[in-house]
Amino acid sequence: MLTFVGLGLYDEKDITIKGLEAVRKADVAYFEFYTSHLIGTNIEKMERLYGKKLNLLTREDVEQTPVWLKEAKEKNVVFLSGGDAMVATTHIDLRLRARDMGIETSIVHAPSITSAVSGLTGLQNYRFGKSTTIPFPYMARNKRIVSEAPYDTIKMNQKNDLHTLVFLDIDAEKGFMEIGIAASILLETEDRKGEGILSNSLGVGIARAGSDYPAVHADYLPGLKEYDFGGPLHILIIPGTLHFIEAEALVKLCGAPLNIIK
Repeated sequence: MLTFVGLGLYDEKDITIKGLEAVRKADVAYFEFYTSHLIGTNIEKMERLYGKKLNLLTREDVEQTPVWLKEAKEKNVVFLSGGDAMVATTHIDLRLRARDMGIETSIVHAPSITSAVSGLTGLQNYRFGKSTTIPFPYMARNKRIVSEAPYDTIKMNQKNDLHTLVFLDIDAEKGFMEIGIAASILLETEDRKGEGILSNSLGVGIARAGSDYPAVHADYLPGLKEYDFGGPLHILIIPGTLHFIEAEALVKLCGAPLNIIK
């Protein structure tokens, strides 16, 4: 048996009671922190609360050579990850691999950033289009490479008058991408492409969702990139056209400029 357990947004206490019960009943527990990360805790705190030794998996262990899956044929295995258990595509692939091996699977859901952003900002959840991720730029053949895929996704959503949820890269060497860096990358791409979709665009930044004191701030992108959101994890939203209630919420809850209310 393989049970996927979501850990929630911020610390070891975000796990649900059902998820906690699943971990404590398991024969062995694995977790990964490369798709997301619980900034407000560490492995020692998690093990102390969950009452179980946790075995950390690398990206390769999950995506390329998940040999540990075989254990779930004979044992009760739990797989833990930040956020909801099935938001990351790689986890769906892992579940399909398990099913192909004849392993029964189940899911214990948990709070996810994809739903938390609506509560923190007042943006209506049904108005979000395709999400995207901004990766760190990298060097190839002495040339700095900046992915245009996030910009193109935002452009598509803007055309359809939808909000865009923009995940920010987590890199083993470069660390956690900040909102200021993400906004700068988008504006750099805008200058290079010369399409003008973001020149007067509003952005909404969120840091440490799920903590007692999350940072939430809205401004036009040039101003947003200068705002100090503090420590990770950060996430960015590029809204489409605002409903009047959304505009009011961004002003009152997120400090957005008053001129967005029409």
